[in-house]
Amino acid sequence: MGLPALEFSDCCLDSPHFRETLKSHEAELDKTNKFIKELIKDGKSLISALKNLSSAKRKFADSLNEFKFQCIGDAETDDEMCIARSLQEFATVLRNLEDERIRMIENASEVLITPLEKFRKEQIGAAKEAKKKYDKETEKYCGILEKHLNLSSKKKESQLQEADSQVDLVRQHFYEVSLEYVFKVQEVQERKMFEFVEPLLAFLQGLFTFYHHGYELAKDFGDFKTQLTISIQNTRNRFEGTRSEVESLMKKMKENPLEHKTISPYTMEGYLYVQEKRHFGTSWVKHYCTYQRDSKQITMVPFDQKSGGKGGEDESVTLKSCTRRKTDSIEKRFCFDVEAVDRPGVITMQALSEEDRRLWMEAMDGREPVYNSNKDSQSEGTAQLDSIGFSIIRKCIHAVETRGINEQGLYRIVGVNSRVQKLLSVLMDPKTASETETDICAEWEIKTITSALKTYLRMLPGPLMMYQFQRSFIKAAKLENQESRVSEIHSLVHRLPEKNRQMLQLLMNHLANVANNHKQNLMTVANLGVVFGPTLLRPQEETVAAIMDIKFQNIVIEILIENHEKIFNTVPDMPLTNAQLHLSRKKSSDSKPPSCSERPLTLFHTVQSTEKQEQRNSIINSSLESVSSNPNSILNSSSSLQPNMNSSDPDLNVVKPTRPNSLTPFRKAKALYACKAEHDSELSFTAGTVFDNVHPSQEPGWLEGTLNGKTGLIPENYVEFL
Repeated sequence: MGLPALEFSDCCLDSPHFRETLKSHEAELDKTNKFIKELIKDGKSLISALKNLSSAKRKFADSLNEFKFQCIGDAETDDEMCIARSLQEFATVLRNLEDERIRMIENASEVLITPLEKFRKEQIGAAKEAKKKYDKETEKYCGILEKHLNLSSKKKESQLQEADSQVDLVRQHFYEVSLEYVFKVQEVQERKMFEFVEPLLAFLQGLFTFYHHGYELAKDFGDFKTQLTISIQNTRNRFEGTRSEVESLMKKMKENPLEHKTISPYTMEGYLYVQEKRHFGTSWVKHYCTYQRDSKQITMVPFDQKSGGKGGEDESVTLKSCTRRKTDSIEKRFCFDVEAVDRPGVITMQALSEEDRRLWMEAMDGREPVYNSNKDSQSEGTAQLDSIGFSIIRKCIHAVETRGINEQGLYRIVGVNSRVQKLLSVLMDPKTASETETDICAEWEIKTITSALKTYLRMLPGPLMMYQFQRSFIKAAKLENQESRVSEIHSLVHRLPEKNRQMLQLLMNHLANVANNHKQNLMTVANLGVVFGPTLLRPQEETVAAIMDIKFQNIVIEILIENHEKIFNTVPDMPLTNAQLHLSRKKSSDSKPPSCSERPLTLFHTVQSTEKQEQRNSIINSSLESVSSNPNSILNSSSSLQPNMNSSDPDLNVVKPTRPNSLTPFRKAKALYACKAEHDSELSFTAGTVFDNVHPSQEPGWLEGTLNGKTGLIPENYVEFL
């Protein structure tokens, strides 16, 4: 029920009903006044809270912007770069949002607080002033009227007429004031319908503008959000894959730390306590020492793990001799004396244990150093890249593509190990392997077949993409530009041996077919990279750093799958020029030896054991006979010449070959590009030229071959074998 209208005609009568109606209007104005007063107070509190919120969000955005991710390894994947950039993207979005919020806050004071205060002061305040005037005139009129009515009728007529005139004037003035007051009250009641509500509408419009700006920011952020979500999922998948690998390595290190010791450029390294003579006596200072047998250089770095810092300057000396200290000659255990060429006196050192002292003594006294042989985690088997091997892989691929290409989790879900081994034994049986037309029976599950394929690849003597190219593939995946990655990997693939490249092409064509059906089997290119990266590009050393590089192994496989037609069906871009190769030859002669992960497969020779030398000679002689009977057999069975990498024979020494292997067969090769000789030792040729007797040379990056009766050097990347 609304307020009753105030009629101007009622002002003259000034009836009780008029007065009651007027009071109801006045009460409504008081209520409105109090409400607006509270609303202004709450509005100011809201604006203050919004300012504090904006300040807190800006501080939060600044914190996000300042934080920088540090990833493990010397390079980041695209997913890791996307995640690392995400905090700055979040900060940018929050800052843009808060800029709009500040504009809304500044506008709120003008569109909400100021108009409400103006309406309250000018309109409701004016009505209050009119009420005061009306009440005053009411009191005045009533007082004069009562006084006039109390006049005696015995007064003179002139006096009575004057009194009547005065009352009439006061009545008329009261009537006018009453009309003005009623007019003002009704005016305020009508004005509040728009002057009070309009600022609220303007404030809400500012809020809507702010929220719409947030909506637009969210739309603009949508593409990056989608990319970030994919990157997070890919990174989580890689973490789940590498975590088990790291945990497995940790357990192996716990069980036998010496077997999994990282191959170091130093002959021996570790902590030793060095006796130092002081004016008050002697003290034993903990040092981290390294020894390099070739240069006989000992480096001692004072360091204590408890304090976490160096305790002095590094010191390097050249070894002259090393002598074990007898137990009765010193109170300390596990001690030995070292004499240096460039330092007078004897340096007494204490090892951490008797075994540790033995290792230091063996390293320093000229006896053969003990190296931890690189161990391959693959199971021992007879898997080879021969006709049987290709037949097995083709049969597995055929079974998968004809019967299970749409199975969810293809290659990710593993089969029962006993079933996998049984299938492999059937496929690798020479009797059944020769039957190339025979398909794998339907009784074998697809997950068993896919696991057999992966297991066979892991059973090869070395990874399909070869140890010596593993670091090169990883470096290629770390290049910033995607085109550069593809180009470098393209070139590396064509440097693989022919059978390795053929097998890799066969596998990548198949994996591309699997990825094309990812909507059914859920195996995207990224998922296949996670599955096959560690299999095709497993490192020679099992270290945490190598496990951290698994993500780049996965990227290499992704690139091979996505670009398999270009990589395997086209010749890579022009390699290094002849002049650049000459420069690289010159540099290579002065450079330090490559690290373990970059050097080629090593040969073993025995220094002391005549019996073991004769045994190896017999193996080599039998291999030579097999080569003479079938020159291609050496290509099909690389394991026949490889030593047992798991050997723990302390008499074996790992050496880098300095000349071509005499067992390497001579092959024909065709030139892909023209080349002009710059030295007498090189051959000049045109594209398409065919060389005879091509084999590795002593120069890195060069082959040796014969053309028209002349033997000379050929750039390795300029030819392909026939």
